[in-house]
Formats: sequence, C-alpha cells, structure tokens
Amino acid sequence: MPTYSYTARDQEGKDVAGRISADDEAMVVAELRKRSLIILGIAQEQEPAAAKKAVPKRGGGKVKPEDLVIFTRQFATMVDAGIPILQSLEALVEQTSNANLKAALLAINEDIQLGSSLSSAFEKHPRIFDNLYVNMIRVGESGGVLTTILERVAMYQEKSEWLRHKVQGAMIYPAVVMSMAMLITAGLLIYVVPTFAQIYSSLGSQLPPVTQLLINFSNALKHDLLFIAAGCVAAVFLFKRYRKTPAGHLQTDSLILKIPVFGELVCKVTISRFCRTLSTLSQSGVPILESLEIVGKTCGNRVIELLVEDVKASVKEGESISGPLSKSPVFPLMVTRMISIGEKSGQMDKMLSKVAEFYDEQVDTAVESLTKLIEPFIIVFLGVVVGFIVIALLLPILTMASLIH
Repeated sequence: MPTYSYTARDQEGKDVAGRISADDEAMVVAELRKRSLIILGIAQEQEPAAAKKAVPKRGGGKVKPEDLVIFTRQFATMVDAGIPILQSLEALVEQTSNANLKAALLAINEDIQLGSSLSSAFEKHPRIFDNLYVNMIRVGESGGVLTTILERVAMYQEKSEWLRHKVQGAMIYPAVVMSMAMLITAGLLIYVVPTFAQIYSSLGSQLPPVTQLLINFSNALKHDLLFIAAGCVAAVFLFKRYRKTPAGHLQTDSLILKIPVFGELVCKVTISRFCRTLSTLSQSGVPILESLEIVGKTCGNRVIELLVEDVKASVKEGESISGPLSKSPVFPLMVTRMISIGEKSGQMDKMLSKVAEFYDEQVDTAVESLTKLIEPFIIVFLGVVVGFIVIALLLPILTMASLIH
C-alpha cells in the first residue's frame, strides 16, 4: 500500500504534517476531511526498490522472539501515550528491522484501515502472533484496557525469553566442550591410530585384543566415514519423524521428564511456563476454558498437554483445576495446594504468578547445578576415552619391553 505525506491546517489555524498509508489519493483526502483538516498539499512517497525487495509478501515467515518482545513493548508505550493505533503501527513499521514483522505490520495497518479490528488483523498472522497474543489483544479491545493488556503481554514475553535464554545459555558451554572432546577423539582415531597401526603391522607380531579392537574401529571410521555420517543423519531423521507421531511425541516427552537432573530442569521450566501463561490469561479476563486451551498448546510438553485436557474436562463438569493436577506426578504437592487455595479464595491468578516466580528461581538454581554436574562428567569422559586410546596404543610396546627383559 502506498504512503502519502501531507500538509494541512487544523481548525485552530496551525499547520500540521504527517503520513498516511492508503490505496489512492482520494482515500487520503477523505481521511483528512474526517479529521476536519484543511488540505494544503498531498504527495505520494516513493519507496526505494531495495526496501520493496526486503519486505516479503503478506503472511511471511516467523519472527525472532526478541524482535516480538521489542515490538510489543514499544506498541504498549505508544498506545499508553495516547498515540492512535494506526500512527503507532506506521511508526513501528519504520523502526523495525525484521522484514517479516515489517510485512505483517503493513498488512495489519491495511486491514485496520479497511475496518478490521486489531485482534482480527493480528489473527491473520499466526506464525508471528500466536493464540495467546491474539486472545489477549481481543480482551483488551473489548474491555477498553488495551494498554494494560499489551503491557502484560510484553512482561510475559520478557520473562519467557529470560527463561529460554537462561536454559539455552547453560547448555552452550557443555555443548562446546563435548563437541571439542568428540573432535579430539575423532582426530586421534583418524590420524594418530593409523600411524601406530602401520608400525605394528611392520613388526608382524600379534597385537593385544584391546589394541586390535581400537585399530579396527579406527579403520572403520576412516574408510566408512560417509556411511557412518549417513547413518547418523538417517537416525536423526527417523527420530524426528517418529517424534511427530502422537505416540512418539508422548513417549519422548515422557522420557525427557524422567532423565536425571535434566528431566527435573525441564519439569520446572514447564511448570513455570504453565503457571505464568494461565496467570496472565486469567488476569486479562480470558475465559477459563479458552485459557486452558491456550496453555495446553504453549506448555511445550505433550505430557502436560494431555494433563491440561483432563483439567478442561474437569472444569466443564464444574470441578476444580487443582483436582486433576494433584493426581499427576509432574506437579508437586506445593503447586497443586497453592492453586487450590487460589481457587477457593478467588485469587488464583496471584497464586499462579507466585508459583511461576518461585519456579523461575528454581530453574536458575537447577541450571547452575546442571552446569556444575556436566563439567566434571565431560572431563571424566574425555579422560577415559583419551586414556583408553593411549593405553591401547602403548600396550604392544610395553608387552615387547617386558619380553626383552
């Protein structure tokens, strides 16, 4: 949609200037007359060719969570300052550097100018704005509290991003160290072991079983590396295909929760996300059944999702939320009791918020514990592997030395 810049004069005789996105100049004239402005001049702005190529078509790809958090916070600030939604969106289009988000905002702006509600316009871009986002916007529109809702969405996104970065950041160091350990081991097997194998082969003596096993493994890795890599890729592909099936998704998510230390961390992250999402939706006035539907899809674990479905069935029958949760081994007794107290006192959103904050601290502690446990484990693993290779290579030499004596 083209953008027009205009100059006009208001009823007090002051000169004003601005920009409007419209299909043609006639729509700009109509809009300015609605604002009771005397038109002095209208000119269509020319969009640079590079900018046109940079902006994808309507309904483009996903947007990074960080960019969405910044947009939501800026949008909330502008609306709170009394800037009209259309002008806020126009300003944010100019400020954002993400091409997908820019395209979505242009389309949303166009839909609103054509009479669409803000939530309906956002709903047309599900890859960027999920059900939680859209439902929160809809509640803000209907209740006239859009600023408050946007601030809650921004706060929810910021805390969720903090949690995600905390877990990901803790995994970077172990992943780098483990990758280096595997590269060192592969280098020893591919380049060092064959050199010793040639030396021992020239001697013509029978090698110890451990040394022969190491040489056989080195030969297989060196000569069949492509087949081994293809097998690993195929295994990963088949695992992903299996995980996409309902049974596979449930089984792998259930297995993840049972892994020592790491499973506990995943469980705490999931509980924190469950409580924060339900608390945010409850505070914003989203109906409980609709809130549970959103929570189930955003919790990130199939086991919890099935549990939320049981909670929905319980609520439909007029029972409590805490009942089905207390029967699950995933939710600790403290969590279910706090939710039960919140239901009885009518302050469930506050209780859920407190549980989420408590588990955020628990996640922080669990991440530090996991990092401290993984580091010595990697060192021991690398020491054992390298030690085994060195001993296996030197064993024939030590054996021959003992025979000489």
